[in-house]
Amino acid sequence: QVQLVESGGGAVQAGGSLRLSCAASGSILSINSMGWYRQAPGKQRELVARITNGGNTNYGDSVKGRFTISRDNAKNTVYLQMNSLKPEDTAVYYCRVFVRTTLYWGQGTQVTVSS
Repeated sequence: QVQLVESGGGAVQAGGSLRLSCAASGSILSINSMGWYRQAPGKQRELVARITNGGNTNYGDSVKGRFTISRDNAKNTVYLQMNSLKPEDTAVYYCRVFVRTTLYWGQGTQVTVSS
């Protein structure tokens, strides 16, 4: 089994910053990619950012230039640095890890941005 432990969520004012972490543990042979998705009430889950094992990154259009994803391969941990936060960023953020042919999801962490 693979377990994902998320941390770093919380409440901030617009313009503030948060740093999310997601550590994967368990039966991991290799990780193809790690990423962050978010879902606001009444909205579909959307890509925030992802990073491959080779270091290539993808970002959702709404966060480009504000968020940065990185990973520590030795720790099987992915980070999301969120700067210049906007109220529109309010959502539950989910860590996702792609291990070979299987996707694993974290339980989600709430991020709330007030104006």
